[in-house]
Amino acid sequence: MHDDTARAILRGNDRTTDGGAYTVPTDMLYPFQWNWDSAFAAWGFSTFDTDRAWRELETLFAAQWADGMVPHMVFHDAAPGYFPGPDVWGAGGEVPTSGISQPPVAATMARLVWEADPEAGRTRMAALYPKLLAWHRWWMETRCGSGAVAVCHPWESGRDNCPDWDVGLAGVDGSGAGDYARRDEAQVDGAQRPTKQEYDRYLALVRFGRDCGWDQATIVADCPFYMADPGMTFILIRAHDDLAAMGRSLGQDVTELEGWAAALRDGVDSLWNPELGAWDAKDLRSGAWAGIVGSGALLCWLAGCERPEMEAHLARMWDAVTYGLPSSDPEAPSFERKRYWRGPVWPQMNALIALGFLRAGRDWDEARLREETATLIETSGFREYFDPIDAAPCGGDSFTWTAAVWLAWAGR
Repeated sequence: MHDDTARAILRGNDRTTDGGAYTVPTDMLYPFQWNWDSAFAAWGFSTFDTDRAWRELETLFAAQWADGMVPHMVFHDAAPGYFPGPDVWGAGGEVPTSGISQPPVAATMARLVWEADPEAGRTRMAALYPKLLAWHRWWMETRCGSGAVAVCHPWESGRDNCPDWDVGLAGVDGSGAGDYARRDEAQVDGAQRPTKQEYDRYLALVRFGRDCGWDQATIVADCPFYMADPGMTFILIRAHDDLAAMGRSLGQDVTELEGWAAALRDGVDSLWNPELGAWDAKDLRSGAWAGIVGSGALLCWLAGCERPEMEAHLARMWDAVTYGLPSSDPEAPSFERKRYWRGPVWPQMNALIALGFLRAGRDWDEARLREETATLIETSGFREYFDPIDAAPCGGDSFTWTAAVWLAWAGR
């Protein structure tokens, strides 16, 4: 029954246009195509409609910029009332987009899609491969000057308001944001969303990007928010590994990808905070540490970058809650169990962390995380995220990546 509901959610969130087929994360609240949401949607579709899975990825990459960047939002259709819409971003080509990217999970998800039906997927993957490679090159050439992956906007990390970004956002002046209406607060309890102060600062960063024409050199040099993130670094390392594995199967020379992965494995050492005894985000403008163990740090197993000290953090954070792994340290003063990325548990993050557990041979941890994620969904439905203490449903309902995670992993 849950499988039928999950498939119905994916079909219900399906949007077909002249430019292809894509899913929205959920109707009304997020009415466009989001980058990493689509990658997870493809994984979900691969369990019952392989062609549709590939079309999801192909539609996303049809919006790729000339420099290789794949934007975090693609505005295929008009959605009056959504803020910030394409007029605010002032970016994109034939199809308007946002001006920033999002976690590069697409290669990892594409590998899972291909493995679901290797023969049928070979031609599709061969066509997608150079586009994925160009996106990975964009990350390496524009955002890895510190050795690890940096983001120029909290939205680029996918973990919008997690406490990791507080130290960097403190230096962003949001006083000129003006009046605006947020669709998220009109549809979801404001106590579960980012605050107005955070949103004002997010919009200041969008204005900065728009005013410089989304010139990457200017953004890297002068954007008031610029932070290196272990979570994004671990995701890109794993994506390099997965793209290289697919490249070998396609007969490609993957030396460049292997070199990128090795460089990031060395570079991420710059994000080990010895005082915290954990992977930590760093403000590249001030040099200050975020000083908190977030869910991004728990992706270290995904990239094969685990350290013994992370075992204690994993056990501590997991045992402090009831369901899955929280988006931020439950013992930190900044923890809020229902506010977006400041504490709730997210199904797609559980799935990525679990892929890391499998890579590390931690089968018991993977099984525990899968069972707890399944319990969340069985208890509270296919919600965007959940309270990690009592499983209360949070955020949007009938959510694409929650349905996809159920079909491809949690409901197995």
